[in-house]
Amino acid sequence: MKLPEYYSVLHLKTINMRTVVSFCIGLVVFCTSVCISGQTAKPMTAAAVIESIIKQTGSEPVPNTVDVIKAGDPQTPVKGIVTTMFATMDILKKAVEMNCNLIIAHEPVFYNHRDETAQFKNDPVFLEKKKFIDDNKLVVWRFHDYIHRIRPDAIDYGMAVKLGWLKYNDGKAVERFVVPETTLKELIMTLKTIFPGVAFDVTGNPEMKLTKVAFSAGAPGSTVHYRMLEENDVVIAGEVSQWETYEYVRDAVSQGRKKAIIFLGHVTSEEPGMEYCAEWLKGFINNIPINFVASGPSYRTY
Repeated sequence: MKLPEYYSVLHLKTINMRTVVSFCIGLVVFCTSVCISGQTAKPMTAAAVIESIIKQTGSEPVPNTVDVIKAGDPQTPVKGIVTTMFATMDILKKAVEMNCNLIIAHEPVFYNHRDETAQFKNDPVFLEKKKFIDDNKLVVWRFHDYIHRIRPDAIDYGMAVKLGWLKYNDGKAVERFVVPETTLKELIMTLKTIFPGVAFDVTGNPEMKLTKVAFSAGAPGSTVHYRMLEENDVVIAGEVSQWETYEYVRDAVSQGRKKAIIFLGHVTSEEPGMEYCAEWLKGFINNIPINFVASGPSYRTY
């Protein structure tokens, strides 16, 4: 049966109208999604990034924590992140060169544990550093208390990765290892290849054979060293007052005990943890460049 000519024309117009309507709806949806996408792509502020990091540690709030912004505006949009041990002048300059404006440092920025600056209000070194931070709109945040509360402790884990010793973990704690039998001298030479140019302080018999090694980051105090030495042949540590663990181990060696301690220095002992920190951050912070920059030891040994 042949349809009237006017029906065919009407049907064609209906199809064209539907096509136009569908196209318009699709265009509206696309434009809306672009607008929404643009809104979600808005850079995170330093405060938001820090809040995200603290949440990711899984830690309960730390009372009276030192993990606060030490300089800069919390509402600064973050362009890039640098993790480091110390936010030194050189690190700050490097961050600017890398277009990174959030510096995450493990240790103080202004030369004391709580970064109290009253004593430096007229000091030219402090004032120049503070001016550089302000002029370049940087934000410096300390990540100390919370990073040690990640499980396992991220600073200890970073050292285990750096040493390549995860496979030697004793199964009790990330900072304790059972390595193939070696001598203290050979262990020192191995450490020298991992940390070239770093001077170590060592107390112990170089020919002593060992298998059990513990790691003690930073400066937790000699009591921690004493406890570790009860169950281990060697402790690789950061630093301590010279009249404490040094003298304890010297007497132990004199008594014929198989004990030794190796001090890497505070920076060297914890910097691998901040190197690992950069990789850890990349696991949940997206669309922000994250880089580790080594601050290196604070001094030279001649």
